[in-house]
Amino acid sequence: MSKPLRIVFILYPRLTQLDFTGPYEVLARMPDAEIVLASKDGGSLVSETGLIFGGMRCLADIDHADLIMIPGGPGQTDAMLDPEFMAEVKRLGEGATYITSVCTGSLILAAAGLLKGKRAGSHWAYRELLASFGAIPDPARVVRDGNIFTGGGVTAGIDIALTIVADIAGKETAKMIQLMIEYAPAPPFNSGRPETASPETINAVRTRFAAFAEQRRKAIETLTENA
Repeated sequence: MSKPLRIVFILYPRLTQLDFTGPYEVLARMPDAEIVLASKDGGSLVSETGLIFGGMRCLADIDHADLIMIPGGPGQTDAMLDPEFMAEVKRLGEGATYITSVCTGSLILAAAGLLKGKRAGSHWAYRELLASFGAIPDPARVVRDGNIFTGGGVTAGIDIALTIVADIAGKETAKMIQLMIEYAPAPPFNSGRPETASPETINAVRTRFAAFAEQRRKAIETLTENA
């Protein structure tokens, strides 16, 4: 009897909840999957929008992961600057068969040295920051480079997770899960990507994200200068 695939969601305060819960919904339905939720201190944490997630294990207590998944969110910058947190990401990532993320979670993977020379995706507003860590920014919604799965922002996590399931358990299993969760997106507006959104919408989003972008750039400058 084969061992279950241990999937460790590496979480931190002020993450974007759908970055986490979207892929969780998919990966938790995969046969023979063991889901572990872990953060630096364990216990509970509060997401970007105030949702509280509990039952976390301490990252230091996790001896191994077959797959790591890291969501993005405003708290990503502080997490990336936390040496203890990043040491655990690096340890678990280096021993994992699959290294995965959603949105700006890829910046954490990159800062841990896990994406050097690899194609990787992120939220469109921050994607180019990956190059500071030696990764190759890729605009695709789902980006695979070997055993590394990354991609776009927030809702892309569902697509990323279905792609992971297809690779591990087969396309038919992934299709079944897609049908189980009735994932058939038909958005009311064609503005979900910068390639299709109007200039006015893009500028409005960039303005709203300006403070986050500046924080991330400064954090990356600090990390790369001290590397």
